[in-house]
Amino acid sequence: MSEPLPSSVRAQIVAFAADTLADLPEQDVPATLVAVRRFIPSRRSRLGATPLAAAMANDAVFRGRVAERLRLALPELVASLESDGGPPEAAPPEEIAAVAYVLRLPGWERMVEAAAQEVAEAAASARAADATETVTRLREQMDTLRQGAKVENDQLRERLAVARSEVEDARRRLRSSSDRLRRVENTANDAVETAEKARDEAVAAARDAEAETRRLRQRVAELEAALTASRRGSREARSAEDVRLRVLLDTLMAAANGFRKELALPTAVLRPADIVSRGEDDAAPLDPFCGVSARGLAEDDPAVIDEVLAVPGVHLIVDGYNVTKRGYGSLTLQAQRARLLSGLGALAGRASESEITVVFDATAVTARPVGVAAPRGVRVLFSRSGQLADEEIVRLVRAEPVGRPVVVVTSDREVADTSRRSGARPIPSAALLARLDRS
Repeated sequence: MSEPLPSSVRAQIVAFAADTLADLPEQDVPATLVAVRRFIPSRRSRLGATPLAAAMANDAVFRGRVAERLRLALPELVASLESDGGPPEAAPPEEIAAVAYVLRLPGWERMVEAAAQEVAEAAASARAADATETVTRLREQMDTLRQGAKVENDQLRERLAVARSEVEDARRRLRSSSDRLRRVENTANDAVETAEKARDEAVAAARDAEAETRRLRQRVAELEAALTASRRGSREARSAEDVRLRVLLDTLMAAANGFRKELALPTAVLRPADIVSRGEDDAAPLDPFCGVSARGLAEDDPAVIDEVLAVPGVHLIVDGYNVTKRGYGSLTLQAQRARLLSGLGALAGRASESEITVVFDATAVTARPVGVAAPRGVRVLFSRSGQLADEEIVRLVRAEPVGRPVVVVTSDREVADTSRRSGARPIPSAALLARLDRS
């Protein structure tokens, strides 16, 4: 046979040869197939296709052994081909052609050509079916595109009509704007003329003002010379008056101290915070200036606390749980109060002239604490029934007299703003926590 075998028939023949080669004894393996036999079964047909096909074409002995294996593996097909009845109708054509090629049956070339023709016809039919399906799909796409183009054309026509209408409106507005522009230009020209007149009048007024300024400067120089002479004379008289006032003040202070000793007056008196703690409100006017300054320090700088406590007579009001829950939130409420009061006791010992009050929210505990041990110099208050500590702090601030420096330690923005409006100085809780940690 001069024509090459179809690829499907050749693959079937190589598969038959590979299966036979695997079962042959070592001495019966052709020399050209020794290397192919070492391949694993799954790769033997693919990697040894060329030498196996050559052995089937040129080695009659090996081909005979393959034929014997086919008689055992496909007895019905072989018997049908060797008889005059012809191959079974259900058998694949490439398998029939491969068996006929191996057995070298009469007319095997015709069987191979028939198998090749049938395979080619099947491939052509498949290609024709694919082409038909492609044509159908393309026609459907073309119909879809046509419908989309029609819809898009309708939309474009509608947009064009709208655009034409907008252009007409724009033309009408442009004509109206041109008329308004001419009127505005006329008005602007009139305004320019008026401005030029006003400028000329302003220049004249400026010249008059410069002349008046020179006259006033000369008068001020004369008055300054007279004031200097007057100050020189009053300074000598004031120094004698200052000495007399100082002597009078010392005399009054000595008399007051003697009067207090004679009447045995107590040195300690109630503070406004003590009155508020008993429920009495003081309607003193608000003081918008507390007189306490951080001297350029950041609000949360621990040094702010030291500067505040250094002010004579300052009242430091602490929002208790607002401070402890930021610094010792993992502890119980009782442990939080104990730790805060311990730190404030140390601060009160260093600032004997300061007053320190701590306000706790009674609603934050299950039962209102009674008899909380407070360190020396620290007043402890709990909010009244049904009220928050915030209201108690505002009440304490408003009870202070005008002019006394009051500082509120809290990070609650509402409490801080209310305290500031009431005349107190708010300081963030972080500043007090940092100062206590430093201690």
